[in-house]
Amino acid sequence: MTRGKRIYVLDTNVLMHDPTSLFRFEEHDVFIPMTVLEELDAAKKGTSEVSRNARQVSRFINELIEHGKGGGIAEGLDLNLPQGIRLERGKQAGRLYFEIRSIENGADGGGRKRGLPDNLILASVLHLREQRPKTPVVLVTKDINLRIKASIFGVAAEDYENDRALDDFSLLYAGHTELPRDFWDRHAEVRSWSERGHTYYEVKCRKDEQWHPHECLYLPGDDEVEMRVLRLDNKKATLQILDDYVNGSHSVWGIHARNREQNFALNLLMDPDVDFVSLLGTAGSGKTLLALAAGLAQTMDQQRYREIIMTRATVSVGEDIGFLPGTEEEKMTPWMGALTDNLEVLTNPQEGGSWGRAATNDLLASRIKIRSMNFMRGRTFQNRYVIIDEAQNLTPKQMKTLITRAGPGCKMICLGNVEQIDTPYLTETTSGLTYTVDRFKTWEHSGHITLRRGERSRLADRASEML
Repeated sequence: MTRGKRIYVLDTNVLMHDPTSLFRFEEHDVFIPMTVLEELDAAKKGTSEVSRNARQVSRFINELIEHGKGGGIAEGLDLNLPQGIRLERGKQAGRLYFEIRSIENGADGGGRKRGLPDNLILASVLHLREQRPKTPVVLVTKDINLRIKASIFGVAAEDYENDRALDDFSLLYAGHTELPRDFWDRHAEVRSWSERGHTYYEVKCRKDEQWHPHECLYLPGDDEVEMRVLRLDNKKATLQILDDYVNGSHSVWGIHARNREQNFALNLLMDPDVDFVSLLGTAGSGKTLLALAAGLAQTMDQQRYREIIMTRATVSVGEDIGFLPGTEEEKMTPWMGALTDNLEVLTNPQEGGSWGRAATNDLLASRIKIRSMNFMRGRTFQNRYVIIDEAQNLTPKQMKTLITRAGPGCKMICLGNVEQIDTPYLTETTSGLTYTVDRFKTWEHSGHITLRRGERSRLADRASEML
């Protein structure tokens, strides 16, 4: 093998988390123990995301074997990269090896059945290291306990980090930036004009101003100004003064923004030119309330969308309570407590009493549909306002499946709090929400806002900070 080349041994959870992980190790070789193949075979049945990924891994391996014309497995298979995966120039893909050990060495038969899968994988790594003493062998697993076991035996072990959007979550794009107090002095050449009730400025971007489309800018102080980057063209930026939903007559379905970030969010939610909006924030920061209020205003008043579609990841916080009866919408109702709570705030008529409240609830119920993510594949939403709640529990692949459902005239809203990730093997840097925010920040029809302040209650704010 060439100098610097390594062998990466993949655990089952890595392949079931990302089927393309086979091809993500550049010029290095990949080794799959027999135990991993057995676990993939056991997990392939079912309709879950894990089962689909297990079947996809098997298909990838079968294609590699067929491309190798059915021979040469002992010598390794060329890792022919699938479409969409590229290597750096000058590098060649590595090879895929499988565990091939005789029964005399205790690799098969009853010995394998009596051993724990993690221990068998670790034994395969130790045996491989004996066979290839000159090549560094690295175990890649998302199982922390297996990494601890590997460290005890002196085996190099790593987490699978190829799907990380960022190395540090603090580097995630926030969607808003504070401008220096001498901002207008720095931009001596400013062109301004008014059109359709809005004020615009055109400025030349400096080297230290790495703005993104629909990024919100604010200048604090006595002359406080809130703007957003409407367009970026030839090192020039067109800035638009934001509507003020905090004070004055502007409101969205009776809701006023309580802080600067909420005002930024409402401006993006109410803009028909922004097709995708992501809101990230702590518990009680108003993500669902703002998204729902903007959806009702544009569906009921402005008739911009036909109806509101709301869905979320059905991941339990505690123990599962079993199967839920009823239709798809009835099964999803227990998961939609946030929808119910916010509708109580938004549908509290000043007149009419209980009869008026019931009539309002019936009207809105006809325009708000609750859908399960399990049945999203193959659908197309046209002229719909789609809210994806608890998006921090989704993988990048699941996020892609949902967002690609958008048809003509559809607006997608992703809400989430990365401090409340309940899905195994997902972290702040590998969450599908983080991945999507980072990938969409440069698109001219998307916007993102990180809500920093909680507005639920002083008790909720204190709990969010101290617990």
